[in-house]
Amino acid sequence: MLFDFTLRKDLARSFGATLVVILTIVITIMLIKTLGQAALGRVSAQDVVLLLGFVALSHLPTMLALSLFISVVATLGRMYRDSEMTIWFASGVPLARFVRPVLRMSWPALLIVILLALFVWPWVNMRSIEIRERFERRSDLSRIAPGQFQASSDGRRVFFIERDSQDGRVGRNVFILTTLPNSESVTSARSGRIVIEGDDRYLVLDKGQNNEQDFRDGSKTLARFESYRVLAGERTTSSLVSLPPKAQRSIDLLREPTLPRQGEFVWRLGLILGSANMLLLAVGLAATNPRRPSNWGVLFALLTFVVYYNFINLTQAWVASGKVGMGAALAGTHGGAFAIALLMLWWRESRNGSGWLRRALASRARTA
Repeated sequence: MLFDFTLRKDLARSFGATLVVILTIVITIMLIKTLGQAALGRVSAQDVVLLLGFVALSHLPTMLALSLFISVVATLGRMYRDSEMTIWFASGVPLARFVRPVLRMSWPALLIVILLALFVWPWVNMRSIEIRERFERRSDLSRIAPGQFQASSDGRRVFFIERDSQDGRVGRNVFILTTLPNSESVTSARSGRIVIEGDDRYLVLDKGQNNEQDFRDGSKTLARFESYRVLAGERTTSSLVSLPPKAQRSIDLLREPTLPRQGEFVWRLGLILGSANMLLLAVGLAATNPRRPSNWGVLFALLTFVVYYNFINLTQAWVASGKVGMGAALAGTHGGAFAIALLMLWWRESRNGSGWLRRALASRARTA
């Protein structure tokens, strides 16, 4: 039908443009944030692009839902302003008739939201945790950059080194400042190298000295050494047995339904149900008066989207804390939103004089 084809075409064009804009804004913001973390030494500079991709995938369900919502509101709002909706209403097309082409255009994006929320989201979080833990568990010698002072992972030591090898295991002119609750020591050496024994890393310093001061009695100790061995970091392999709920598979959340896992599962289902409900809400919220063109309708629609998705986060916190059960949280939040969307469609049809009342009057007029 021409009505369905035209509407789906306009919605798809608006959805594509909106998604590109939102994706560009979010990736730019996350790129700046990730580069800042890399500059502070919290993530590896080599993993910036990979982490940026993971961040984009983790935020993609929300971006898809927001793009669908904005595209429906913008497209139908334009039709209201151009009096196209008036023509369709006068032709006997009710507002509820617009739901079918909206869903037909949106179902591929909704399917992607389902896959991302249930399967890709935990995998992305697990991979991000692995990358960050691998960077945090590197040796203190490989953590620093040549010619720069850098703190160790536990914050008790400050390093300065001139790296002498590409793998970062050997360096020259090593300087280490170690601060403990009761003492402070300064260690310098001509060279240092990393030695791995089992799961531990050791820093072996050659031809240097150690100057230590005891804060309790003020005594100072100077010791020279030909070789000095110190534990340079924690274990080289990290254990990911106790993953947070956001990094666990959806099936694992249901196998052991603790409160935090139930909250995470409610949040994932909330993204899916919220994306579908926002489409119905968008059809009712897009109505504008062509005689009084303004942007208040769009602003109110965006505010509704923000409030709804904040409620999704609140339900996660309520379920995780045991205040509300899973069924009550899903039924109250998303069942209520679905009911509000249906009531809004009925109210809009009643104001427009369309729907079942108009069809009943037209049928009675024909029979008379």
